[in-house]
Amino acid sequence: MPNSSNIQTQAIRHQGLSRQLFADSKLNAYAVLDGASNPALLDHLYDGEQPEFACLYSGELAPDIAECAPYLVRLMQATPFAQWIVDNCPGKHWGIFVLSRADLRELRQHFRKFNMVYDPEGNRPLLFRYYDPRVLRIFLPSCDKKQQAEFFGPVDAYFAETEGGESHLRFDRPV
Repeated sequence: MPNSSNIQTQAIRHQGLSRQLFADSKLNAYAVLDGASNPALLDHLYDGEQPEFACLYSGELAPDIAECAPYLVRLMQATPFAQWIVDNCPGKHWGIFVLSRADLRELRQHFRKFNMVYDPEGNRPLLFRYYDPRVLRIFLPSCDKKQQAEFFGPVDAYFAETEGGESHLRFDRPV
């Protein structure tokens, strides 16, 4: 992938994703998951182990909106939810993975800033689906240094699956 900036990018085979997510005990592993791409997501969030998660939309949501909303989920190593996401995400563009020292509350605040963007004229609000790996893998390398710093914020690394889903691109915070 062309890299027009100082973002470090590394391709990781899908089989190595779990190792990457849980390699550093100082970093929390998260997934930003798209309910619109994963119809079973809410069932898995509310059933069984119930991982720590937060919707990236605010307020009381109508059921159909809640089903399609993006969710930030803390992933814990060797848990059924984390295993389900990692094992079943390839090629389905369910979302992105994130490494951060931040807690869920802080990271939610950070990501909510990017849910809405404006058209080039600055008049019309648009939903920004940065949590879709097809969007993130194009967006991040196109950012200038200021945009990268803002988008990374408390994030140390992003992971977005490649087009075929057989591997993930790891984008590390610019130095």
